[in-house]
Amino acid sequence: MTDILLLPPPGLPPTVQRAIKRAQNHLEKYLRKPGILLTNPALTHEWLKLKLSGLEREVFMVLYLDSQLCLLEHETLFLGTINHIEVHPREIIKSALRCNAARVILVHNHPSGVTDASKSDRVLTTRIVKTLDLVDVQVVDHLIIGHGNCLSFAERGWL
Repeated sequence: MTDILLLPPPGLPPTVQRAIKRAQNHLEKYLRKPGILLTNPALTHEWLKLKLSGLEREVFMVLYLDSQLCLLEHETLFLGTINHIEVHPREIIKSALRCNAARVILVHNHPSGVTDASKSDRVLTTRIVKTLDLVDVQVVDHLIIGHGNCLSFAERGWL
């Protein structure tokens, strides 16, 4: 599945919409370069907030990394509804192996804007971690993106 195209939220002044789009394009260009190290969580969070905040449907994205945290590829794997998304760990494994990834960062958004992790978010993360562990792929983090906010499972000590 290809990445979704994110347009700035409607209702903002045109100058603000253009500034958001320019910032997103710069970050996108930076993060698409092969070998970019994702050792700066703040930059990664900002890029993901620009990409996923304000979407009307849940999306689930995976960032594929090598063992040195270099970005190999990123991909939107699943699209959901306004409050639900069905994620299949099998598909994450297939893509991780295709990219020859040693590590992954899981990302999804909450269209409500609230970044609280639900019980199902935590159960799903545990399931994905256990599944990827079978093929020696480490989950570095699971990020939930809301309206300008980002919750990190790693920072909360949940991984």
